[in-house]
Amino acid sequence: MSTIAEAAPTLLEVSQLGVEFQTRGGVARVLDDVSFSVHRGETLGLVGESGCGKSMTALAMMRLIPTPPGRITSGRVSLDGRDLLTLSEPEMRQYRGNRISMIFQEPMTSLNPAYTVGDQISEAVRLHQGLDRKAALMRATEMLEAVGIPAAKSRVHEYPHQFSGGMRQRVMIAMALACKPDVLIADEPTTALDVTVQAQIFDLIAELRERTGTAVLLITHDMGAIAEMADRVAVMYAGRIVEEGSAAEVLQLPMHPYTQGLIACAPGRRTAGFGEPLLEIPGTVPSLLERGRGCAFADRCSQVQPRCRDELPPETRLDGGRRRVLCWLHVPGGSA
Repeated sequence: MSTIAEAAPTLLEVSQLGVEFQTRGGVARVLDDVSFSVHRGETLGLVGESGCGKSMTALAMMRLIPTPPGRITSGRVSLDGRDLLTLSEPEMRQYRGNRISMIFQEPMTSLNPAYTVGDQISEAVRLHQGLDRKAALMRATEMLEAVGIPAAKSRVHEYPHQFSGGMRQRVMIAMALACKPDVLIADEPTTALDVTVQAQIFDLIAELRERTGTAVLLITHDMGAIAEMADRVAVMYAGRIVEEGSAAEVLQLPMHPYTQGLIACAPGRRTAGFGEPLLEIPGTVPSLLERGRGCAFADRCSQVQPRCRDELPPETRLDGGRRRVLCWLHVPGGSA
């Protein structure tokens, strides 16, 4: 899977992306020099704790950062060579929901309660693919059937409040896939779904990827989903990518202490006996207002060195450039 993806052309490239928010306490830099790429037909997993910047990365890529108080301060988001950050808002609307689409975490706040789900799915199809109302509604029905909603022909005329949480999430997925986008950003796409339905949704996304060459950015904290779905994985901590490589390599031999902690804490890696505490990474994520000059993970790291608190490590490329890590432990001479 990864070999095919590596041979495919780069479809999406995020380079040195920076985002900051103005708060009462000062300026919070929520994304700092974030860079990664996704090839056509590839799935890149973006993992990390809540609050590390995964969803903010997706919102920045979609040009949905609330301004003010937030703003994109630097970087490029190139889709097929076109920088989305330089487009006018009317130009961006031609891309958003058409060539690059997103499945949001909270379906109830993303769906309009005043319109039927069929109208909301067909709106994008009519706008971007030029179908008339009848053909667009037929397409919406097909998408509801594709994501496993029973009696789709009748339910396409119902409103969001008439669907359960899991069904609303399927509607969101149907909406995101309706225009067969080049890039699909899936932000925790199986939230509120049971295990069986999760598998169905992942199968649906994988089928779309294989059939159309869609590139997928899978945002999750679920290492099991990464093992099943991703070709490569990028690990994010406190607004920075701290490790990236093939999913198999990162899961089997994590290099950054934070990645090692995430994998050690994953369910199934270790079975706790009765009364035995589950593993956890000590401490808490640092405030983005007081991140300091060095590595943001220093206060939680069991392998911390004096220079970790004072100097941000440079990015180190390994395995012929296929892996990268932001840690002094892997800088030549850095651990001295």
